[in-house]
Amino acid sequence: MAVEVDKAITSRSQCVIEAETGTGKTFAYLVPTLVSKQKVIISTGSKALQEQLFHRDLPAIQKALDVGKKVALLKGRANYLCLYRLSQHVSHVPTDDPDVMHQLAMVAKFATETNNGDLADCVGIEEDAKVLPYVNSTADNCLGKECPDFQDCYIRKARLKAMDADVVVINHHLFFADMAVKDSGFAELMPTADSYIFDEAHQLPEIACDYFGESFSTKQLNDLIADIRVIYRADIPDMLQLGRTLNKLETAVADFRLAFPLEGAKGDWRLMLKERHICDGLHRVISDLDFLYQVLKTCLDRSEKIEPVFERTLNLKGKLERIFDVNETGFSYWYEAGKRSVHIHITPLNIAAKFAEMMAKTEAGFVFTSATLSVDGNLQHFANSLGLKPQSQLLLESPFDYQQQALLCMPRYLPESRDDLMPHALVKLAKQLILAAKGRCFLLFTSYRVMHLVYEGLSDTLPFPVFMQGQSSKRIILEQFVRHGNAVLLGTAAFWEGVDVRGDALSCVIIDKLPFASPDDPLLQARMQDCEKRGQDPFAAIQLPQAVISLKQGVGRLIRDSKDRGVLVICDNRLVTRPYGQIFIKSLPNMQRTRDLGKALAFLETIA
Repeated sequence: MAVEVDKAITSRSQCVIEAETGTGKTFAYLVPTLVSKQKVIISTGSKALQEQLFHRDLPAIQKALDVGKKVALLKGRANYLCLYRLSQHVSHVPTDDPDVMHQLAMVAKFATETNNGDLADCVGIEEDAKVLPYVNSTADNCLGKECPDFQDCYIRKARLKAMDADVVVINHHLFFADMAVKDSGFAELMPTADSYIFDEAHQLPEIACDYFGESFSTKQLNDLIADIRVIYRADIPDMLQLGRTLNKLETAVADFRLAFPLEGAKGDWRLMLKERHICDGLHRVISDLDFLYQVLKTCLDRSEKIEPVFERTLNLKGKLERIFDVNETGFSYWYEAGKRSVHIHITPLNIAAKFAEMMAKTEAGFVFTSATLSVDGNLQHFANSLGLKPQSQLLLESPFDYQQQALLCMPRYLPESRDDLMPHALVKLAKQLILAAKGRCFLLFTSYRVMHLVYEGLSDTLPFPVFMQGQSSKRIILEQFVRHGNAVLLGTAAFWEGVDVRGDALSCVIIDKLPFASPDDPLLQARMQDCEKRGQDPFAAIQLPQAVISLKQGVGRLIRDSKDRGVLVICDNRLVTRPYGQIFIKSLPNMQRTRDLGKALAFLETIA
């Protein structure tokens, strides 16, 4: 693999490599990166992987090779402390929430100690902390060179360091954010790279679709209102009309959110636009936003802080007007209702041509690698999704002895996956497996509803700690799971990938059903219709490959080391009863297989 990566970097060509767990793929691309004379950008799937690469893997390889390359870590702007917004909110906190007040004090103390402003280093502030919108900046609210703290800006410093580095570690979201908006600063970094290496590359097609599209959310409006309110109270409290206008817009935005279904609902935005109450609510928001724009115009000479929010108001007005235009082909128009906000998306159905064009413009080398890129032993699905024409392709199997280390069980006599009795059957099955494994189990689900039902059935009946996604941040839950050594963890999509639990803490992974995307998903429906128009079978071309890659990710949680042993249980009869079940099985590691639950329990008891 290292040789192939080296060729791609040297010849600036494309290379696609599936390297399964245990192959050492990180070292295989870091060695040629560090010995080359080129500037290389490494993009990973998550911030956690970024930090592992930068703080653990890169220093180890640099030491082994004895090379002194300059390396830099660059995250998206939301990860850095904004000194200007901190000082604004310390002097004028726009909330009575005691959590925010307490966290703000913690961040203010952190600001006196940090060199890089990375909020991940601020102890006690988690990824979902309430204080974050008050102390970081967005592309919308950043003042750029007009900011009084510009010289001390941590984002600016991080970008300057990245400009000067030989190797820069970023993440996929940052890469695409730059491609889509050419955000100032990072835009200057990209053209200087000679090669790009994408780890966890299976995530790229989905992330690319988000960034090549457009989206609007009511959260953007609420953030704007909050920022203007701080300026109003601190600088121009006598502008009472501004205060009243903000209150009126805030009410209109809240009413618009309430016009949508409950949290978690997704649907076709074009159909929603035909609903009278939705259109009325949207027109009211636009009308109140337009009035805010007029009021801000009169305030421009009252405070220098008004101009940036005036520009944001104008941009949001344009976005709101654009979401009425739903007639362009090749896009999916869909909405998603969250707890407090509504997101409306215009997503391209195919980004292959756009991504291929971007690669051609850079004239750089591109390496794509992951443990899960192939479907049924073939990399074509991945290559097609991004418009790749790789000069080199590799499929590298794991060195682990799966026949000895692992057992796949597909239990008999389970209800069909959609049967109402399935959660009850899962509880009964999981209890036996958990007791045999003495805890040490992951239960991975495709739906929150089933996860909650199974949690209710298990939490009070087991002699082991039981954790569920959502009780705390992902990092804290994982730390607790490993620390206990005999715990049970229930999770959905977030825990199917990017989770590395080695050794005795995990001996059994139970998957409730094959991870096909929900047929109600409006983006999936649009892609399937588009696929049909091109004369292809949407199930074979879209649904099946996506599900196979997702399942491989979940299965990959079990065996992480040559000494690991464990049982994988997939509770979906379709693996055996449907022809496509064989495609799933052939895509999984070659472990022992059984339909006898007793054999799985016996295997667990030998390692418990």
